[in-house]
Amino acid sequence: MAAAVKQSEGVGGLGRYAEPAVLVLVSLAEGPKHGYAIAADVQAVSGVRMGPGTLYGAIARLEERALIEPVPSEDRRRPYRLTASGARALAGHLAMLERVTAAGRRRLAGA
Repeated sequence: MAAAVKQSEGVGGLGRYAEPAVLVLVSLAEGPKHGYAIAADVQAVSGVRMGPGTLYGAIARLEERALIEPVPSEDRRRPYRLTASGARALAGHLAMLERVTAAGRRRLAGA
């Protein structure tokens, strides 16, 4: 049953810390960025301000799962990019969120 994802891993293996991870993946779907640029993009897109512990914790977990990878850099900043498996995980998670959102809207309309 290798194709099945364990309940604790969530959709695409993002784990129980899915929200910060999804925000980082959405940011990197636009192209490679370093930590500060990811944080600024996340805040601009979602209004969520991620502290350094949350941001770099999510980056570390995503890198451990090979959903993102570092990009060579000329300066001290360490940019990251989305991997192919990261793009698949993000697409799967967003599809699940779309289903949940649609169900929620239908149910609210009937309330």
